Amino acid sequence: MLLVKNVSVYAPEPLGIRDVFVAGGKICSIQESIDPGRDLPVEVIDGTGKLLLPGFIDSHVHILGGGGEGGYRTRTPELKLSDMVKAGTTTVVGCLGTDGVTRRMENLVAKAKQLKDEGVSCYIYTGSYDVPVRTLLPDIRSDLLFIDEVIGVGEVAIADHRSSQPTFEEFARIVADVRVGGMLSGKGGVVNIHMGDDVQMLEYLERVRKETPLPAYHMVPTHMNRNPDLFERGIPYARDGGFVDFTTSSFEAFQEDGELKSSDALKKMLDAGVPEENITFSSDGQGSLPVFNRAGEMVDLQVARMDSLYQEVRDCVQQEGIPLETALKVITSNVADHLRLSSKGRVREGLDGDLVLVERESLEIQTVIALGQVMLRDGNLLVKGSFE
Repeated sequence: MLLVKNVSVYAPEPLGIRDVFVAGGKICSIQESIDPGRDLPVEVIDGTGKLLLPGFIDSHVHILGGGGEGGYRTRTPELKLSDMVKAGTTTVVGCLGTDGVTRRMENLVAKAKQLKDEGVSCYIYTGSYDVPVRTLLPDIRSDLLFIDEVIGVGEVAIADHRSSQPTFEEFARIVADVRVGGMLSGKGGVVNIHMGDDVQMLEYLERVRKETPLPAYHMVPTHMNRNPDLFERGIPYARDGGFVDFTTSSFEAFQEDGELKSSDALKKMLDAGVPEENITFSSDGQGSLPVFNRAGEMVDLQVARMDSLYQEVRDCVQQEGIPLETALKVITSNVADHLRLSSKGRVREGLDGDLVLVERESLEIQTVIALGQVMLRDGNLLVKGSFE
């Protein structure tokens, strides 16, 4: 059992100074004052001068590693639990990317179960860049129905030279299958869509909305901040009810080539009238960030970092002037709502005990709690992965 006292709660909306009691992995009580008594073995954390936030949800992470665009030596490493915890992330959604051959669904499921055993929450998408989608069971619907961790399909690549160049009909069938699979399994049923730099951009998603009865919320185009043209096309798409996801991992060469920082992208979309609930951030953690020349040859590669997720939220507040309660939603409640993770994304009685304490002024992460277990306290890592 755990009691956080005298802490300013952002749930993500501000609740004021509260005591928060966690037991059995759940948030049991949020009150102005809670006295646990002397007979209960309660760990008490003094939250004076700190903010209490919902645990962060990162909806696009290559938990097995990714890359390989430059050959075997450019395969990026697997996610370590400690990197996830230090980033304040308590829930992660794993995916495969370019390489769906040496990294397979069997491995992805096993890695998800490992992370769960180590104390955090983990879900996955079935498939990879490839179309037709390579599932573990015979089809998309079966994976959603019979594999607990699977909540959607992804990351399916379009408008990219590394994609399978799927037809519109193939793409629409994936969205249709994920919708029915989600309905039957009681899960979110989303397609996480890798958006490349090709001029096709959002054409397939726009056509799905115009030519089929399939709801837009089943489609999550990510990397929507990768270039100005794609970003600008995303504004009317999201303003009209579509969903967009910005990738927080970046580096100087990308930004020099026109990529927008996620914090800047959020500010511009909000100013353009896009509903805040239609926007999310994800890190692309452990994925590769390759740079290609005009001939399509890879000339550089970096590894995406999970800690970029919350850093961009801090930049939203400290550089862009976005209220904290608004900025937090793109990595907490918006993600939980869109993925139908009903026990995640908020500081609320009855939900999972996933919490992050940060310094009031600097917003630096101090303590991380996952499912009621203190994983990081006062900046000190208490729990590591099995072989760290």
